[in-house]
Amino acid sequence: MDPAVALIRTTLNTASLLAPGAAGRAAFALFRHPLRRGRLRPHEQHVHARAATERLAVGGKPVVAYRWGDGARPVLLLHGWQSRASRFAPLVPRLQALGMTPIAFDAPGHGESGGRTTHVLEYRELAFRLQERYGDFEAVVAHSLGVNAAFLALRGGLRAGRLVAVAGAAEVSFMPAAFCAAAGLNARVERRLRQLVEREMFPGVEDVAEYFDATRHPAEIAVPILVAHDEGDDVVPVDHAHRLKSAYGDRLELLVTRGLGHRRILGEPAVLDNAVGFLAAADRTAGAA
Repeated sequence: MDPAVALIRTTLNTASLLAPGAAGRAAFALFRHPLRRGRLRPHEQHVHARAATERLAVGGKPVVAYRWGDGARPVLLLHGWQSRASRFAPLVPRLQALGMTPIAFDAPGHGESGGRTTHVLEYRELAFRLQERYGDFEAVVAHSLGVNAAFLALRGGLRAGRLVAVAGAAEVSFMPAAFCAAAGLNARVERRLRQLVEREMFPGVEDVAEYFDATRHPAEIAVPILVAHDEGDDVVPVDHAHRLKSAYGDRLELLVTRGLGHRRILGEPAVLDNAVGFLAAADRTAGAA
């Protein structure tokens, strides 16, 4: 185990015996902050440099958005936690070859954007801002936390023709448990953390588990969906993908991979081939109509 993670585990678990409120607060502070900013990788640099950039803001934090193309047939790309828009670099030229314009942003606390914290509601707000600027999206392609934002935005009025969801959780309420499991934190810390997440990150949301559950009221999201998930994902278990399949039935295509984990799946050529084929199918369907 990472020495820093081991220290956090020992400190907070011990503190929870005497001061559970303070231990929960400390866990909440860590939970809200990406522990690191994903760096631009060498193989991403060329695609990243070709993007036109623009400035947005959410929650008083400056946000950098990216566009590859003239804005025609926009496709929204939503990255995950401790990630950045450049992780979609392998997909960008494939979308452009279909005549689409990939559009993305670095969420607050990520990539080249400002701030230190973010959450799924800020993702949703940024998606709406970009829709106001570019119009309806041909599709949304999302990874990890971006998947939760995509389902939430589509249910709330984001207009898109298709959804590709890679390695996403069926509900945001899974995240505190996953965070505590990864850090080895005990049930007392997790209980306090969950209370703080619900009260302070999502004020006014009466039932967080219900509100952010992507499987609830599936009829409200009528678009075709492709879900890609690795059976060995150590961040979001693959059963989340099967739950989504059960909820959306024939409208959802499920691709289960092996040996790619939570992150490598996003750049895997076979997964990209499936995603591009799924998006291109919309063109074939329109041509046959």
